[in-house]
Formats: sequence, structure tokens, C-alpha cells
Amino acid sequence: MTTAVTETIPLSLPSTTNTISLDTYDEEQVRLMEERCILVDGNDKAYGEDSKKTCHLMSNINTGLLHRAFSVFLFRPSDGRLLLQKRADEKITFPSMWTNTCCSHPLSIKAELVEENQSGVKSAAIRKLPQELGIPSSQLKFDDFIYLTKIHYLAPSDGLWGEHEIDYILFSTIDVDLKLNPNEVSDAKYVSKDELEAMFSDSDNSFTPWFKLIARDLLYPWWDEMLSKSKDQGTSGVDAKVLANGPKVGELIKML
Repeated sequence: MTTAVTETIPLSLPSTTNTISLDTYDEEQVRLMEERCILVDGNDKAYGEDSKKTCHLMSNINTGLLHRAFSVFLFRPSDGRLLLQKRADEKITFPSMWTNTCCSHPLSIKAELVEENQSGVKSAAIRKLPQELGIPSSQLKFDDFIYLTKIHYLAPSDGLWGEHEIDYILFSTIDVDLKLNPNEVSDAKYVSKDELEAMFSDSDNSFTPWFKLIARDLLYPWWDEMLSKSKDQGTSGVDAKVLANGPKVGELIKML
């Protein structure tokens, strides 16, 4: 069961929110900073909305401002390899870092505010995977995204920017076509568990903090279980659906 958390909701934000200039950043990434994120309390109860810019300034995060997010882990059905992306240099937060397949935010719009069966975050994933990785929308279906749990974490980026999110973790095993959006993703590749471990061991690579947290505490056991159960159940390839309704579905895991 989810443990209730008492957390103060910020009543007002520092005046610096509107004075931080974005003039030196990429034009498209600046435009995306005006998207409206869903504000939540420490129990993931939605109470409002604000701009992506406001939500990612450390001056606001330090007051307790928290928003909803999602992280997709997409595996190739034929061999169970995980698709990673490298964030583009143009990204305002955590540029040039390797991370999971797709990580972004449901917006404060009707379809992405729906909480039943995690429909809102799944809608957001179906919106963002084509925008970042060029995956055709026709290859993405609601039922192919398996919700496993959600985490609460906080991570500074460069002093000015950071993340403070309740992050829904979605697994999927589907074959997809890729056409990377260079403004979002500079590289992408499928990796095995051993190859990912080698990447983590290579000091030339940098990784987003949420991906490192999920990999450290959650990813590998789920990955092993998915491979093992898929084999035992005789599925045609690796299938994330074998992880549905797992023991952490009702949890909100704090990684602060």
C-alpha cells in the first residue's frame, strides 16, 4: 500500500521564476519549457499546474515544488535488450546524458490527467515516444505499457535547474522503428544487462540521476524476472506483461 506522506504544498514561488532568462538556450527547448506540468503533493495528489520552466528551477524545487513524470523502459522482444537514449546537447536539463528509453511529463490536459489505470501517463508516453525517438504512433498501444511502480526523487542538474518528480515506471516489449529527433536525442542503442553494466563502469559515460537510481534499486530484478517468466510461460519472445500487477504496483517508493 502507498504510505501517506505529509508534505507542505508551496503557496507561492520565488520572484526569480520569471526573471531567469532562457535567451542562451535552444529555441525549441525553450518553447517546450512553457508546457504545463501537473503539480502534485507528496502522496501524488494533483492540485494544480505550472510551466515546465517553473517546475525545473532549483529555487522552486527547494520550496518543495513537485510534479508528475514517467519513465519508459522499452525492451526488444526478440532478445530482451533495453533501448537507451542519449539526451541531446540542446537539452536544458541533464544534456548529453544516457538514460532510459524515454522520460518526460504528463501535461495538464484532459487525456493526461486521467489517473485510473495510469491512463494519463500512458497517453503522455504515447505522445512523447514519437516526438523524441520518431517511433510511429501506430506501433504504440495502451496495453503494451505495463505500470510497475512510482518513485519520488530529487536531483539537481547544474545548480540552476533540477528535477523533483513522482515518476511512474512503465515497461514495454514491442518492436519499433526509430527516427531520432536530433533536438531531443543524439544517440540510441539496445543493450543487454552486461552491456549496461559496462557502460556504467566507463567513466566516459554520464547518466541521468533517475536512471541511475532505478537501475541501482529496481531495474535488474525486474529485468531478470521478465526474462525468466517469459521463458517459463512459453511466450513468443520477451513479454513485459508477465510483470503486470507486481508487488510494488501500490507503492510510492521514496528515493530522496
